[in-house]
Amino acid sequence: MGLKEEFVKAVDNVKDAISEGANRSEAEGEQAKRDVAGDAMTPGENIASMANQAKHSVAAEFDAAKQDVRSNT
Repeated sequence: MGLKEEFVKAVDNVKDAISEGANRSEAEGEQAKRDVAGDAMTPGENIASMANQAKHSVAAEFDAAKQDVRSNT
């Protein structure tokens, strides 16, 4: 693998790491929002928050998986 390919791989890994971190922060924020609001949230708000947390968690895992695949090739 040439220098250019290594550079592109490193840049892509950095982008995915930043995206992963942002998604994990968003997921933790949704959990914190539910912890703080507690019973004040309506069931609909609670479900929407849980769905957002799941969405961000899946996105973070996807970014981590892309980095793993890229590292193993």
